[in-house]
Amino acid sequence: MIYVSHLSARFHSMNNFSSLSDRDLLRLMEAGDEEAFVALYRRRQQSVFRFALQMSGSMEIAEDVTQEVFITLLQSPRIYDESRGSLSSFLYGVARNYVLRKLKRESRLLALFDDEKEDDESFVANVDLPGDLTRDETIKAVQKAVLALPQNYREVVVLCDLHELSYAEVAEIVGCAVGTVRSRLHRARKLLIEKLSVKDEWSVVSGEWSVEF
Repeated sequence: MIYVSHLSARFHSMNNFSSLSDRDLLRLMEAGDEEAFVALYRRRQQSVFRFALQMSGSMEIAEDVTQEVFITLLQSPRIYDESRGSLSSFLYGVARNYVLRKLKRESRLLALFDDEKEDDESFVANVDLPGDLTRDETIKAVQKAVLALPQNYREVVVLCDLHELSYAEVAEIVGCAVGTVRSRLHRARKLLIEKLSVKDEWSVVSGEWSVEF
C-alpha cells in the first residue's frame, strides 16, 4: 500500500502517467485509481484494436473485442500473472480468445485441417488476386490474403510481422512452442509470397498495412 501511495503521489505531482510502467499503472488501478486505468487503456488500446481488426477484418468485431478486453482487465486485474509475461502479451492473449469466439459464433472461422497440404490448398483456392497491381491494390491484396490464411497461420503473421513481437512472446500468446511459431510463420510467409507472386513485396507492404489497416 505504501508503494501504491508513492506512485499516486508521483502521478499527481507530475500530472503525467507516461513515466510509469504498465505494472505500476496496474497496481494503481487495482487500488481504485480510475485515471491509471484510463492511462493504461490509452497506452494499449490501439494495439489491441489493430490486432482484432487484422485477425477478423471486421471493425465491429475489433471494437467489441477491444471493449471486452479492457472490461476484463478492469473487473479482474489479478488474472494477469506477471511471471508469465508482459501485460501487453496478456492483453493480446485475451483479445485473441475473444476474436476466435466471435468468429466461431458468426461462422467466419476458417476450418483448421490436420493435413498441412490441405491447409495450403484451401488458402490458394479461396484467394483470387490479379497479377498486375498498383501499390494501393497490392496493400488491399495483402489484407485479403492474410485474412484468408488459416487462423493458426494468420495469427503468427499478424503478431510477428505486423506487431513485431518476438517468437517467445507469440508462443506465450497462442500457447505453443517457439519452434511451432517459427514453422507456422515460415509456411504462412511462403503462402503469401507464392500467392502474391512478389518475393520482396510482403516485407514492404506488411509494415504499411500495420499502420493503415
